[in-house]
Formats: sequence, C-alpha cells, structure tokens
Amino acid sequence: MKKLFTTLLLSGCLATGYAQQPPNIIVFLVDDMGWMDNSVPFSGTMQPLNHRFHTPNMERLAAKGVLFSNAYATPVCTPSRVSLMTGMNAAHHGVTNWTSPNRNNNTDNPDSTFAPAPWNINGLTTRKGDSAAVYATTYPELLKAAGYYTVHVGKAHWGPMGTPGSNPVNFGFLVNISGHSAGHPQSYLSEEAYGNLPGKNTVQAVPDLEEYYHTGTFLTEALTREAIKAIAYPISRKQPFYLNLAHYAVHVPLMGDPRFLKKYQDAGLDPQEAKYASMIEGMDKSLGDIMDYLEEQHIAQNTIIIFMSDNGGLSLHPPRGGEAHTQNLPLRAGKGAVYEGGIREPMIVSGPLVNTPGSVCKQPVIIEDFFPTILEMAGVKSYHTVQQTDGRSFVPLLRQPATVDDQRILVWHYPDKWIPGDGPGINYRSALRQGKWKLVYSMRDGSKELYDLSTDIGEQHNLAAKNPTKVKELAKLLSNQLRQWNAPMPILKATGTPAPMPDGQQ
Repeated sequence: MKKLFTTLLLSGCLATGYAQQPPNIIVFLVDDMGWMDNSVPFSGTMQPLNHRFHTPNMERLAAKGVLFSNAYATPVCTPSRVSLMTGMNAAHHGVTNWTSPNRNNNTDNPDSTFAPAPWNINGLTTRKGDSAAVYATTYPELLKAAGYYTVHVGKAHWGPMGTPGSNPVNFGFLVNISGHSAGHPQSYLSEEAYGNLPGKNTVQAVPDLEEYYHTGTFLTEALTREAIKAIAYPISRKQPFYLNLAHYAVHVPLMGDPRFLKKYQDAGLDPQEAKYASMIEGMDKSLGDIMDYLEEQHIAQNTIIIFMSDNGGLSLHPPRGGEAHTQNLPLRAGKGAVYEGGIREPMIVSGPLVNTPGSVCKQPVIIEDFFPTILEMAGVKSYHTVQQTDGRSFVPLLRQPATVDDQRILVWHYPDKWIPGDGPGINYRSALRQGKWKLVYSMRDGSKELYDLSTDIGEQHNLAAKNPTKVKELAKLLSNQLRQWNAPMPILKATGTPAPMPDGQQ
C-alpha cells in the first residue's frame, strides 16, 4: 500500500515561508551498477566497455553537471544505503553486510576459520535499544522538518521485515512507493506481477504497483511513472521536494527490458550481457524521463540531481551460478570487494550549485558524504543527530571541482563472507585510501597490499614490499580509525577472539 501523508510539515515551515525557494533535490540511486557500465568516460577516456552501453541521459547529465571520477560506496548494498541515510561509515554504523528480509538472520556464509563478526544484522532503526541495529537520525527526517516534501520510490533495503528499517516512512518519508525489506525484485515483469503471483514466494515481490500488472510495463518504467506522479503534488504547491528514486535495476534477476533488448542481441552480445545492457538503457531512460519532466514543469534550473550506484557491478571470477554478467575492467574485481571494482561508482551531480557545467572532479568522495551535502544543499544549517556523522559535504567541490585534499582518509570495512569458499577471495578485507595510496588488509591471513592508484587503477602491482614504511603508516591510520568506531571484526574459531587489526594488535 502506498503511504501518502498530506498533513504536512511538522515544523510549519512551508515553502512559501522561505525568502527564496530552496532547491528540489533528487538522489537517483542505481543498484549494482559498475563504474564502466555506461557510455560516460569516468576514467577520462572512452574504454572498450563504455562502447558496449548506451546511456545518453547520463551523458546529458554529465554535460550539465560535475562528473566525480573518484566516487565511492561500499562493497554491497545495505551498508551503502545505511551510510547514505545516516552519514556514518559502514565500519561505524556496523551494518557491514546486506540484511536479510528475515529478522535476526545473519547473511554471512559459513567459514572454517571465522565465526561471524557481531555486525548489525537488523539494519537501521529509529528506536533506541533495538538489538543488532544502528539507531540514527536520517537526513529525510531533517528535510521534512525543514519544509521538504519527501518521497521514496523503489528499493529501500535498510532492515528486515518487522523492523523500522523495512518501511521508509519511519525515516522521514511522507510517501513510500515500493520500498520494503527486500534487496532485489522477484521479477521486473508486469506479466509476473513483479513477483506477486499466487502460490509463489513473495518475500522479494515488489509492492504498490498493482495498476501496472499485465500491462507490459517493465519495473523500471513503472517506478519512474510513480515517481513523476508523486512529485507532481509538491510541484503544484510550489513546495520543495526531496525524491529518493532508488531503482531495483540493475540487480539480478537478469530480465531483458523489451524496449531495448533486441538491439543488444543484434549487436552480438552474450545473452546475459544483452539483458544487462538493456536494463542499463532502461535505467538511463528513466533518468531522461525525470529530466524531461523537470524541464516541462520549468523547475529544472532549481533542481539538484545526484546520480550514484550503491556498489560495483556483479563480476565474479569464477561466476557463481551464471549470475556474473558484466565486467569492471580496468578496475579489479567487483561487487563484494574492497578493490576498486567493488567500490568505485559512477557519480554525477547537476543543478544550481554547479559553477562549471561539464567539469570533472577527481577528489575522492564517499557515500556517507551525501548526508551533510544534501542538508547543506537544502539550506539546513542547524540540526541535531543522535549519531556522530563521518561524512564531509562536497558542495564546495561543485563550485571548485579542481580542489584536491590528499590528506583525507577514506575507509572500507568488510568483515563478512559474501562469496562461499575458504580461499583468499575477496572476503574479510578492509581498505584505506589517502591521496594516491591505497592499502588493502586481509583479515584471513594478515597480509597487506599497497597500490598507487595514480598509476595503477587496476591494482595489479602490489608495492607493499618496496614501501614498508608507507604500509606501516597506513595500517596504523586504518587500525586507529576502526578502533575509534568499534568496528566489528570476525571471530577466530580457534581462540574465540576477534581477528587482529591491520597493525597486528587487537
């Protein structure tokens, strides 16, 4: 059921009360989209994979805004989404892996060496004292209190069924369309009622879209139409709005978007890759439809759009169950990894704060930066949160995209097991980036890798042996930060103690 609350604005601060209309803000969030899964040259030059995809509306957005070539999320979805909502790093909020639809269910795969880390398996909550969950103030709550009409459309995945995290309304959204506890759709097809079929498991079925059943409307298109209908209301009232358009695309199950599939089949792509490419283009059409609507309503000049993905593309080596369908080259690995292919994301920001349309920002930013950024964009200068936030506003980068801060550290922490098997793989790793240097730490064997991303974006040349002083320095920075945040660590079965920190200490 759609949750629509039209008794608005607990603060009594209507848009008409502002001296100047605050900007509308849209976060356009894509699921599992890799850095290379588009026709925008985020690396600076067109790469082979860029030629495979057709995303003219991403190109259009980049021409109007700032392209961030070093934008980061976390290795998997729920940690990114909780970081976005709370402004906290995943090591800090403790939701380090994806949450199950079922409460108190640890999604880590079993391991012969480690018992699971004590991470917050019940996700994000609004209630102090909820077990295995992070209690935090979200920025949609603060936007609503400041007079914004807040809308969520699409994937939520902040917590299991029966917890506050399963319902976006609990986090400050006046409207929720199709957001619940599931991390992917049961089906993208209206002919399958988006998974709502009698006698079938409907835990992952997409709610709220009954009017589109059996109409031939692909899920991405249905959500786009609903988003446009939802924001028509505040536009008619001349009230600023925040739209969280969080597509289920392009997460598995792979289902070709019939509007675009044939051209990729005709181009000779592998059947799975053709389906994936068609889903990418369907997502891009959604972006274009939103941009067109803003222009038709004459509000495009006062609307900020932030385009982002929640983690890297699904690129498993070897593939698991035939699921892998994309690459991230020249980046290493993909979803689930703290290597660049799992965390570096396509990010573009357009709107009235951009001084130089078509510019590129190389300064590294990370998903928890969205929290203070969006509040600054909205003009919300004074607010209280129950949590200590970690993000830094990137509004100054929109005005001066050439700014460089090579002292800031970015941290990724994945003390979990996503891929089955006991090999080195991509599980149980942390990473830190400072300037051009990136350290990767394996909790399984204590090894450390050092990469110079300015010359080795693919992380192919481990420089740890040649630079022991830099390794020690970065390992200490990473360890200190993880301790400060009380980051969860996997438990060694042999001793019952947490795995050592990167500096070798507990």
